[in-house]
Amino acid sequence: MRLWCALLVLSAAVAAPGHRFACTDYTQGKVFVVNDAGKVEWSYDAPFANDIWVLPNGNLLFNTGHGVKEVTRERTVLFSYESASEIYACQRLPNGNTFVGECNAGRLLEVNPAGRIVHQVRLLPEGQDGGSAYMRNARRLANGNYLVAHYGLQVVREYDPDGKVVWQVAAPGGPHSVVRLPNGNTLIASADRDGAPARVFEVTPEGRTVWEVRDGDLPGVGLKFMAGLQRLPNGNTVMSNWLGHGQFGKAPQLIEVMRDKRVVWTFADPETMKTISSVQLLDVDGDAIAGTILH
Repeated sequence: MRLWCALLVLSAAVAAPGHRFACTDYTQGKVFVVNDAGKVEWSYDAPFANDIWVLPNGNLLFNTGHGVKEVTRERTVLFSYESASEIYACQRLPNGNTFVGECNAGRLLEVNPAGRIVHQVRLLPEGQDGGSAYMRNARRLANGNYLVAHYGLQVVREYDPDGKVVWQVAAPGGPHSVVRLPNGNTLIASADRDGAPARVFEVTPEGRTVWEVRDGDLPGVGLKFMAGLQRLPNGNTVMSNWLGHGQFGKAPQLIEVMRDKRVVWTFADPETMKTISSVQLLDVDGDAIAGTILH
């Protein structure tokens, strides 16, 4: 209780006004929409939810452990894809299809609105199981390539449409989320694998780190397992601080930090949410399908 009160004090000190946002709670198996006062206004059961998008029509697209769904605010399911493989990544594409990253199978898929696979890229030989740590979030880029966070391999790779590696960078601790920025740099959230310090960092196409925030850089705010990301139009970065692996309730769940590492907003509500793995702010400009939400 004392820790929870301390987190509330910290949030109140730096988080006025708050943000309206959508998020996933991986441990509890839910997705939420939260208002700028920090109160849940909508929720939906989603086992092992890890990736989420609020589409321009207001519907939510998210993964469900072994599937992906698009759900209206009235809870009508408009799109559904199910797989034997674990799924941690999804994305609605400009052509109306949905990108799906199958973890164990190592497949990058494009699925049409009827749920049929219309394109696939195999990163592993057919029949090989990459395991549950093979990949986390992944994105189809505007150039047709794919950016993949290989959590277990502790590397981020960019693949061309044929599955050939065209770029990669090491991400000690295990990359969870990756965002290709308009300037060509890549923003990466890394976790706590093999005892590495949790961090979020930005690298150039040459692999040079030009910005990072590590555990210990933010006074009073511990970084535990960095999961989701969003780079805002003002240059700030919003980070999901996943509090699994024995860290529940020990830090804010969401953190907004400026380029100079000043914390301008945090969110913590461990009574409602267990572990937030992905977040999308709903009070900033951008289109989730057009690629202007950097998430």
